[in-house]
Amino acid sequence: MSVKQTTPEVTWAQRSSATDAEKNFIYLTIAAPDVKKIDLDLKPTGLTFSGTSETKETTYHLELEFYAEIDPENSKTHHTSRDVLLVLRKKELKEEYWPRLLKESKKAHFLKTDFDKWVDEDEQEGAPVDDMMGGMGGMGGGMPGMEGMAGMGGDGGFGGIDFSKLGGGAGGDMPNLGDMGGGDEDDDDDDEEMPALEEDDDADKTGESKGKAPEKANDAPAANSKIEEVS
Repeated sequence: MSVKQTTPEVTWAQRSSATDAEKNFIYLTIAAPDVKKIDLDLKPTGLTFSGTSETKETTYHLELEFYAEIDPENSKTHHTSRDVLLVLRKKELKEEYWPRLLKESKKAHFLKTDFDKWVDEDEQEGAPVDDMMGGMGGMGGGMPGMEGMAGMGGDGGFGGIDFSKLGGGAGGDMPNLGDMGGGDEDDDDDDEEMPALEEDDDADKTGESKGKAPEKANDAPAANSKIEEVS
């Protein structure tokens, strides 16, 4: 299997501070998908990276020389299945941004601005600081705050919606229909407005002949039979 060598795409952003070292750093992302093992040599003046993807049959190799020095001991690195994430602590506390990432001003075709993380120098105050190692939970054991989503457990992945409050049901007791919208009053009104059916009155008067024979009619034949026996 022949393996080709390529320069990975690199994106970056930065923060700066003259007083707080933890807010004075470089965001750096090296796109190297499906690389199981990496070699990363981080120095104050730059870095060297290499890693091989067997699925893509590619070896990624990168050498960077920074615009200014960094503090490798206080920098952070994390390797995922898609890329290598770094937070590089700037060595010099300074309010101004670095004018560029690399020492040479020549444009590098593989280097791009990470607009998802970038904020302008004069807009840093109040901007969220994305602590790549702590804020992302190590990025190996799942994103923070997603514990309840394992196996769709907890709220079943429905964002904490209480279905018992929707329509009074969907898992709870169904609402009493007699209590909805003054239903009793409407029923009373309907009963009062219903016209009397004259046919029902007639049926009541003649109901005995239609439903069953009158008792007197049944008694008459019995009396006649006794008279005939006597005679």
